[in-house]
Amino acid sequence: MGNVRYSLPGKGRGEIPAKLIYVSSSIYEGDWYSMRHSHNFSELFYVRSGRGNFIVEDEIYPVKQDDLVIVNPNVEHTELSVSSDPLEYVVLAVEGMSFDFGDRSASRNHEIINYRNQRDELSFYFNAMLRETENKDANYEAICQNLLEVVVTILMRNSGHPFSVVATQKANKVCSRIKRYIDSNYSEEISLDYLAEKAHFSKYYLVHTFAKYYGMSPINYLIEVRLRASKELLETTDLSISQIAESTGFSSQSYFSQSFRRSCNLTPRDYRLQTKRRVQ
Repeated sequence: MGNVRYSLPGKGRGEIPAKLIYVSSSIYEGDWYSMRHSHNFSELFYVRSGRGNFIVEDEIYPVKQDDLVIVNPNVEHTELSVSSDPLEYVVLAVEGMSFDFGDRSASRNHEIINYRNQRDELSFYFNAMLRETENKDANYEAICQNLLEVVVTILMRNSGHPFSVVATQKANKVCSRIKRYIDSNYSEEISLDYLAEKAHFSKYYLVHTFAKYYGMSPINYLIEVRLRASKELLETTDLSISQIAESTGFSSQSYFSQSFRRSCNLTPRDYRLQTKRRVQ
């Protein structure tokens, strides 16, 4: 008797940190109403056949058979079909995760990848999801969740461009940690490259995610913290402008003055004089 056994390393399951909200199948039939929208979950669009355009935040991208469009949460988008070759596609809505595509392209809140070589494999899993959600047999949710993990793993394995999946809860914690680091170390030399390395995110993903939680990029937040500290020093000490610039982390006095004026419509010197007059 022939026998082959392959052992798996005891590292546990690498579960995808997400929940499948829904799976749907659509085909253009002339009554298509396309409206731009966004939502707080990711979407994966797999084009089964046809041609069309995908619109992401005012940019238009042509799509064709076997293209898979990944759109991160809170990104405005819609799709348009070519009437002579109608689009047919499957959509997976996924809550609890987003995708980090790295810094290789100009736009990184979405990605379009062609999976022609994986057509049969992906079609099998998408059809299985649709069948399970339609029939709703016992434990169909668990089966669909497991199928989602298989699909995402196939996508990551065969994309040709490495990307990673990030749990949105983890992203929130990481951004909070980066914010605390800036609050405590603003006087040091800090770059976006350094913060991205510290977060284990790509630069773009860090900027996009940090802005989602705090309303600005990490570097803009850093500048804001430095300016806040410099105002306090201008109000409460007799340190020179150059000393304040250095002690709050600005690379030069001129850059400090430029940033201060842009924020306050006053030079640091004028701000100091104005606050002293108020005290008097």
